[in-house]
Amino acid sequence: MAIIEVNHLTKEFQLGALTSLKHNVQNVLARVRGQAVPERALFKALDDVDLKIEQGEVVGIIGHNGAGKSTLLKMLAQISVPTRGSVKVHGKVAPLIEVGAGLIGDLTGRENVFLNGAVLGIPKAEIRKKFDEIVAFAELEEFIDTPIKRYSSGMAVRLGFSIATSVDADILIVDEVLAVGDLAFQRKCFDRMEDMIKRQGKTVLLVSHNIRQVERLCSRVILLDHGCVSADGDSREVCGLFFAQSDEKIRRSNIANIAVSTSHESTGDAELLSVQLINSEGAPTEIIRYQANVTLAATFHVRTALNNPSFGFGVHTTDLLYLATDISESAFSGRILTPGIYTVRFRIHKFPFLPGVYSIRLGFTSSEGVRTIYYAENVAHVQVVGEGLVRPQAMREGFVPLDGTWQLDELRAQVPADISLAERVL
Repeated sequence: MAIIEVNHLTKEFQLGALTSLKHNVQNVLARVRGQAVPERALFKALDDVDLKIEQGEVVGIIGHNGAGKSTLLKMLAQISVPTRGSVKVHGKVAPLIEVGAGLIGDLTGRENVFLNGAVLGIPKAEIRKKFDEIVAFAELEEFIDTPIKRYSSGMAVRLGFSIATSVDADILIVDEVLAVGDLAFQRKCFDRMEDMIKRQGKTVLLVSHNIRQVERLCSRVILLDHGCVSADGDSREVCGLFFAQSDEKIRRSNIANIAVSTSHESTGDAELLSVQLINSEGAPTEIIRYQANVTLAATFHVRTALNNPSFGFGVHTTDLLYLATDISESAFSGRILTPGIYTVRFRIHKFPFLPGVYSIRLGFTSSEGVRTIYYAENVAHVQVVGEGLVRPQAMREGFVPLDGTWQLDELRAQVPADISLAERVL
């Protein structure tokens, strides 16, 4: 029997602002008189969803913003009720949704541990037994008797995560909580999650926008799209489908316009007019084949005279993971750019990145790199395509292939069983 059964699950919300008591009374009187009352439009966060999850499965739930991921988790955690359909959960649930939201500011960390533990159904004796472990994991030994309102937001979330993951539950429901605290603590959270999954064998439902994380942790992934199940299956295949959809969406959106650059600084001495990718035939393009030659060309309007210009081009993922950078260094040393329009080109031989969509960033400095004239990210996008190269495998194991050769040597044939390991190697 499945530990979670969802049948024809639909959840609807009314769009628009909440109305006042006076407005509600007026609507009731209008209905009594037989007058028409305008109804607020309905929005289906979930639309006739069916799924079953077996005990011990680790299932990722992915999709674009508004796809219904968090709403589904709230249904499963019984935080919200369906409009139609049914949800059956066989076992104790530990929901890690909005971690730290239930902490009370006027109470100390110690008091919140016992209060939140009770809310999550942990017996008081068990809380006492686990108390030191909870505090140590959250790294709050010095502050445990300090009111929560004196905590930083990161400290509060760390305590909430530590309490929630101490619950001895059959089902763990996780909604975007692995990015809590600093990098070292995030690593601890990830290790604890892996321990709960691999060693303790818990059933886990994980929602995250970090698709690489989902692909690593989950054996099965469900892709939601506008409240419906778009795909359900092997994590590599479904994550690959999501990457492909995202790549196409980014390519179609034509976000090469500098107005949407996520990071943009300029002194005003130069203005970026355009950024283009030029293929080996000399034509502007947004799509290149794997390991094709490509030229990055940026056109600037220089307003004031600039000495010793230096340019930099970089490649990053659409989620701003920097992959490679090259700087012109002293290539234009001694040059003086008088006011006018200039185009700088950087030719890349055999663009090395595996199929996917990548973003371009660029920078421009003068006076031997002392002063940044212009810098921006996401100024252009390039989609790499290639036959026989699978996107999920590439995204799971890196962005560039390793150029090497393999060799296997037989050290000794037919080694007797009673020879020690050291003797075998020697």
